[in-house]
Amino acid sequence: MPVYTYRCIDNDHEFQARQRMVDDPLTECPVCGGPVRRVVSSVGVVFKGSGFYVTDNRSSKVNGKSSRSKSAESTESKEKSAEPTTTPAPSPSSDAGSGS
Repeated sequence: MPVYTYRCIDNDHEFQARQRMVDDPLTECPVCGGPVRRVVSSVGVVFKGSGFYVTDNRSSKVNGKSSRSKSAESTESKEKSAEPTTTPAPSPSSDAGSGS
């Protein structure tokens, strides 16, 4: 449950109350019984882990290399391996056939 800070309007007394978010805000100071207002304060936030920017916001281009999808690369490599590699047979030389 969140902790809310309240300030008494009559004597500037501050206090904290642990309340559910659906509860109505307090209206009465527990010290003097005067009216109170909820104080908006800053919250300490700590970001841990690999980070939002690195995992979600970085472009697909890293270190000058464009990263293509792995499926496109695998399709391209399959096409290369499917092409027959024909090397011409060495032509018989005239010297090799004559034994004289």
